[in-house]
This record gives sequence, C-alpha cells and structure tokens, in this order.
Amino acid sequence: MAQSKDFYAVLGVSSTAAADDMKKQYRRLAKKYHPDANPNDPKAAERFKEISEAWQVLGDAEKRKQYDDMRRLGAFTAPRPRPGTGTTGAAGGTPRYQDFDVGGLGGLGDLFSSMFGGGTRTGNARGRAPEPGQTIETTLEVPFRIAAAGGKVPIELDVNEDCGTCNGSGAAPGATIKGCPECNGRGVVSFGQGGFAVNRPCPMCAGRGQVPSERCPTCSGSGEVRARKGVLIAIPAGSDAGAKIRLKGQGAKGANGGPAGDLVITLQVQTDRFYRRDGVDLVAGVPLNVAQATLGTRITVRTLDGKKVTIRIPPGTASGRRFRVRGQGIEKDGQKGDLIVEASITVPETLTEEQEKLFRAFVDSMEMKS
Repeated sequence: MAQSKDFYAVLGVSSTAAADDMKKQYRRLAKKYHPDANPNDPKAAERFKEISEAWQVLGDAEKRKQYDDMRRLGAFTAPRPRPGTGTTGAAGGTPRYQDFDVGGLGGLGDLFSSMFGGGTRTGNARGRAPEPGQTIETTLEVPFRIAAAGGKVPIELDVNEDCGTCNGSGAAPGATIKGCPECNGRGVVSFGQGGFAVNRPCPMCAGRGQVPSERCPTCSGSGEVRARKGVLIAIPAGSDAGAKIRLKGQGAKGANGGPAGDLVITLQVQTDRFYRRDGVDLVAGVPLNVAQATLGTRITVRTLDGKKVTIRIPPGTASGRRFRVRGQGIEKDGQKGDLIVEASITVPETLTEEQEKLFRAFVDSMEMKS
C-alpha cells in the first residue's frame, strides 16, 4: 500500500497559492503530461492521473478547505510509532496503515468520501459509485454583430466517448471477461492517508472490477475514444468579451453511470468594420467629404437589424460630431441603447487640375471675406 503524496507538491505550488495561480499551474502540467501528447509514455499517463487527482481536490474551494483542515489535523502525515502498538514493521520501520470504515466517523468520513470519490475499505466488496464527468472549459470567438444582437454559433470539441467497437467494455470482440486480480473485482484499491486507508479507482481495470482476456484493438482496452462533437451555442444579445456560458451536461462523460460534466465557454468578441460598442450604444463612423460637411447632405446607414435610416447632416458639420438614432442600439437586461452616427471628414489625397483651380478660387474668396 503506497503512502499518498501531498497534493500541493504534486502540482508544485505552495499551500497558500492563489486559486488563479494554481489553476494556471494545473493547466500547464495537464497540457504537458496529457496522454494525447505522450501516447507512448506510461509514466506521463500516471503523472497526468496524479495531477488530475490533486486538481480534483485543490481546484474546488470547498474541498480544498476541507483538505487543508485535515492537513492541519495531521490526517496526511505518517503516524508516530508508539511502543508496543505495532505501528512499525519489524524490518525497515515502514508504517502499517490501519483500515477504517471512514463512513462511520461522521464529518471526517464525509471529507474522505467527497475528496477521493468513494468510501473506505471494509470486509465487504463495494463497487465504485457513479461519478460526474469533469467540466470542460474552452473559448469561442464570436462575430461582433452576433454578440450584440444575439444568435447561434457552432463549435466543435474533442471529447471522450464510449468506444463503438466494445461499447465501452474495453474488451475485444469475442473476448472473455473475468474479475480483476488487482482489486479482486471491487474496482477500487486502498492507499494510505496518514493512519487511514482510502479507496481509489483500480489502475488495472479502470474501476470496472473486470478485465478482458483480450483488449479492444480500437481503444486499447480503455473503453473510450476521442471524437469531435459539434455543439450549437446560443449567444445572448449584448454579450461582452469575457462573458461565460455554462451548458449543463455537455462536458466530459461521467464514470459508472454518473452524469456528464458541464461545458463552460468564455466568449471572445471579434471587432467589426463598421460598429463599435459604448455600453449598450452602438457607434458607427461615417465618412463625409469636405463638400458634404460644408454644404450639408443626407446619408443612409443600416441599423443592427438591417433596417435603413436616413440622417440629415447640417451644413458646417465638424469631424467627430455625433447624431443619435434612438432605440437602435443593443438590448440588454431590459435596456435598449441607441445608434450613434459619428461624422468623419475625409480630405482627398489628389485633385485634378480643374478641382485644384476651384479650390484655390474658394480659398481666395474666403480670404477676401476675412
């Protein structure tokens, strides 16, 4: 029975590390040791399991608090040998862990159960309880106009699904199934936590309690394959960059019949060639030439929903002057913004000879008036 490692040490962070810093470290390690990035390295796969197990506890604020409380109580330190108690072996002084039915220890039992995914070992075999799937986090680039007006955007994700060849059993077609010799068909093995023994999924049978005589050639016995999953995401009107959307049950699938995890999407809003946002108002820059700004004109602009509105530009309009179209902005939380048209005076880079003469005559007439 192996003694457990300190979860903070597994992630390589201090016990006082901030949640955001710990999350960045977890993602860095998970990316480095993920089985997909190390297909032929069993050590990397084992390291990935350790990292995931540590993050399952430390990544949850409530579980982390419970874990820290147990550390302070000494539940994760090796017991001190007491004379005559037999807590050390005769050879080598290795601690012998006592097996407790932690479920009978009240709150402490709840801590072990919530953090390590099951009860402790007693004389009776127990199968693994259903476990919810992990939450998947991803980012999604959304066109500006869809983020402003609302709409749907497709997204594709890499997810684990039951292998179609073995239907998730991990066995090759025609193979026989027998009880796992590592866990005696229980699906869990015990490991030490201070003076206690706590269960974890059996690494040989992945918690199934059974192993096939021949592994499935498609999934190598894991029972799962990576697949691309298409999801249509509904974007609420008025969505800002950094907004998060949570889709229940669209994350990683659960184990032992447990519910699927959630999918959390962080939105990244693309820029638009015409509009920009100012709260719930839409700002649209409209170019005017010198003649239009000087003499006045009428221009037509499109609103967010595609309607055309005509705006009168008065004579002598300066660059930067704004014209407001009420109720044609972004609708969010019961508020409706406006469309603001901002004049931008453009100056021609080149003139024909005739145009230059006319401009000079115009300038001369202005100087005479002054």
